Amino acid sequence: MPFLPTISTFFIVVSAILVAFGWRFIIKGNANAHKKTMILAAISALIFFIIYVSRTIFIGNTSFGGPDDIKIYYTIFLIFHIFLATTGAIFGVVTITLALKRKINIHRKIGPITSVIWFFSAITGVMVYLLLYIIYDGGQTTSMLKAILGG
Repeated sequence: MPFLPTISTFFIVVSAILVAFGWRFIIKGNANAHKKTMILAAISALIFFIIYVSRTIFIGNTSFGGPDDIKIYYTIFLIFHIFLATTGAIFGVVTITLALKRKINIHRKIGPITSVIWFFSAITGVMVYLLLYIIYDGGQTTSMLKAILGG
């Protein structure tokens, strides 16, 4: 198993699990536990993002190494995941900002939407990880710096 992709995937799964617990806490009326759990979920997602971006810049991204006849399906799935992850991250920042600014009415309206997007983002992210590193052998990996600087 590749070390950094495994660690980053672990953190996104932890983030999704914490969001689920946070959602449960607020349903039960425990706003304090909800706040703490959601902050931990955001920190976990941020750790994922830092690892992912660092790996992308310095090591690179791994291309799909599976059969050519399913590569187009993988690519479509990856684009869907990237769209979900980007949307979830934007919604996440907005949702947390609203909560911290005590704009709770708006936070309550978009929080559940943000959570659902985040759950699907995490699930599709794990699927991408499985397809790239577990089910199939990863393809070529080239760092962004090497690609830019010609290394």
